[in-house]
Amino acid sequence: MKKKLRSLFRIVFGRTAFVILGLALQMWVFVEAFRILNGHLHYFYILCILLSAAAVIAILNEPIDSSFKMAWIIPVLVIPVFGVLLYIFVQMQFQTKDLARRLKNSSAKTWPYLGQNKEVREELKACDGRMAGLVDYLGRTAGFPVYKNTYAEYFPLGEDMFERLMEELKGAQKFIFMEFFIIDRGYMWDEIMKVLEEKAGAGVEVRVMYDGMCCLMLLPFHYPRTLERKGIRCKMFSPIRPVLSTHQNYRDHRKIAVIDGHTAFTGGVNLADEYINRKVRFGHWKDTAVMIKGDSVKSFTMMFLQMWDVTEQREEEYEKYLPPSDLPFLPGQSPQGYIIPYGDSPFDKEQVGEQVYLDMLNQATRYVHIMTPYLILDDGMKDALQYAAKRGVDVKIIMPHIPDKKYAYLLARTYYPELLKAGVQIFEYEPGFVHAKVFVSDDEKAAVGTINLDFRSLYLHFECGVFLYQNQVIEAICKDYHATLKKCIPVTLETCRRYHWVGRKVGRLLRLIAPLM
Repeated sequence: MKKKLRSLFRIVFGRTAFVILGLALQMWVFVEAFRILNGHLHYFYILCILLSAAAVIAILNEPIDSSFKMAWIIPVLVIPVFGVLLYIFVQMQFQTKDLARRLKNSSAKTWPYLGQNKEVREELKACDGRMAGLVDYLGRTAGFPVYKNTYAEYFPLGEDMFERLMEELKGAQKFIFMEFFIIDRGYMWDEIMKVLEEKAGAGVEVRVMYDGMCCLMLLPFHYPRTLERKGIRCKMFSPIRPVLSTHQNYRDHRKIAVIDGHTAFTGGVNLADEYINRKVRFGHWKDTAVMIKGDSVKSFTMMFLQMWDVTEQREEEYEKYLPPSDLPFLPGQSPQGYIIPYGDSPFDKEQVGEQVYLDMLNQATRYVHIMTPYLILDDGMKDALQYAAKRGVDVKIIMPHIPDKKYAYLLARTYYPELLKAGVQIFEYEPGFVHAKVFVSDDEKAAVGTINLDFRSLYLHFECGVFLYQNQVIEAICKDYHATLKKCIPVTLETCRRYHWVGRKVGRLLRLIAPLM
């Protein structure tokens, strides 16, 4: 009984409750101001029409996806004053613009270290001219070059990745960088912390960064101080504060671990026990990750430092974190194929993650196989999936059968009939939840990373991934996909018709606000 009372006390008087209370109070003031103004609307009727028309014109001319435009136009037209004020409020977010400016300055400092090796680019162009277009886009527009001298290893489960990550962390001699969306105390994080604390005590530079959403439910707000006392430099990206701001809508969804500049990990796996099936939340947790060793680790190192330096005053010594000249390849770790680590930012007006997926769909000749936890599509992605299937490409999508977010699952189901009718095949992972983010195509291309097929990942989050071309690890990815497929149940049009009518209606309603989910 006392334990339950203590838990209730933490909830009622904890930071989460104060954040919710603060936001609710600000929303009440906003709505109350609108209510008072509403009593005088007859004086401003014509003005409201003009404001709404101006807002709609501005929205239509915004360089954003049509789904976002629709999500704005509806409130502007249905509730003109409130909708226009909300639109103006969002557009005047100086905190967001300041973050974008600081990130741009931070990224500019790393550009000299991310130049493209011309010989590698020309070799790839001679091998496949179509690939040169994607390479040039990622290099010139996003600042991520293609590399050759890299070994890659694929992990079909989070527990596989965790085991290998622990081995590499224990071998660190110079530095460890870790950037994760979620850190939650438990077996996984406790074991990692033991190594990090030991390494920090031995003189290894250790930096940890996690997204500020953790401070709501998972970690104390001042948890970075706890790590600092252990000799570990730690930061929270964009901590949640009780202030209405779109700044808090942009989350750091990346998962990056870099060891000594020669080894890096990324994928869907966060640092919490459910990701390694130590805690059961939604049945069996299917996740994936990839480890790379070699020259291409440099891109992940710079990605980490770009984000870390957003709030830094001191100048970074980038040269000391570059890959060593004598890369430690072990027997059986021969570098093969081409690798492009890449990141995506919500501030550069470039949907890098989506463009990689679209390029794979548009260039595929035989198949594109996909694993994703969410399916909330913009028009471009939906059209690309349908067109690929219609022109004879085998397009398969594996989704969770036990969802972690019911509303996202209901929304995803609304896309099923459209895709199925076009020839896209959809399967649900019967044992539980798929958190993997994998694209694999034609036995020669694959993308593994943090990027979901939803608006938040494609437009609103900081993300990252690894694109692999003609690499031996693609065989392992294909093998895992087919093994996972055997544990799935197919979704058919008949299946869709049997969904409860309430769920279907709720899903359709949610599509109005899909860009926010």
